[in-house]
Amino acid sequence: MGEAAPMSSEEIEARVRALGDWFHNLDLQGVRTAPEHFLGDYPREFWRAIENTVPWDLRGKTALDVGCNAGFFSIEMKRRGADRVVGIDSDPRYLAQARLASEITGADIELRQLDVYDVAKLEEKFDVVLFLGVLYHLRHPLLALDLLRQHVTRDLLLVQTLLRGSLAPPREWENDYPFEETEVFEDPRWPKMHFVEHEYAHDWTNWWIPDRACAAAMLRSAGFAIEDNPMPQVFVCRAAELPTGPGAVYPAREGR
Repeated sequence: MGEAAPMSSEEIEARVRALGDWFHNLDLQGVRTAPEHFLGDYPREFWRAIENTVPWDLRGKTALDVGCNAGFFSIEMKRRGADRVVGIDSDPRYLAQARLASEITGADIELRQLDVYDVAKLEEKFDVVLFLGVLYHLRHPLLALDLLRQHVTRDLLLVQTLLRGSLAPPREWENDYPFEETEVFEDPRWPKMHFVEHEYAHDWTNWWIPDRACAAAMLRSAGFAIEDNPMPQVFVCRAAELPTGPGAVYPAREGR
């Protein structure tokens, strides 16, 4: 962490408000960016509940924050000593907020306007990848997970996603079922993904919302091993064997 920028509270307040509404409620030298957040003190309270899922000492490590928004999690990675932190987002306003937060806190973070589908352009793999609050905003969520696994995740992937439907813990299923089998799809524990054609919660960027079992199954399918599921919507994963070749449409299994 570097030295904080020498600005008065009034100057900080003015610059914060000039960037519009904030989704991350950051504390910038006493100025709260979203004090009336509908989720409370978000994402601070959420982070405190899962902060032990990421090593406290990240010295010698690199971190990537996918969908970094205003940079709360990127700053946290830098506070833990990560040698290099990269935050990407497709929204230029969020990146402007993150740059201001980085300037005021003195956190040396590299910020890039980049879509999750273009992570290969980073041409680098990271020790820690954060994928928090992004999956359900994607029109092609499984493709995004495939790309994260193939191109940028060296070791740890931390995922948080909105869930709807069953929150039952994932269970084991048979690898195959006969064509005549239909009852298994009626089991509430079967992985299900809910498609949002128009809007959900007044947000047109909500596209696909999985249940707990579906989120877990998608992660495994993309080549991640789930180490922990500390709360239904949070998955701690490690890069595992890739089930697909680069750009493969179907899993690279024998007989395909």
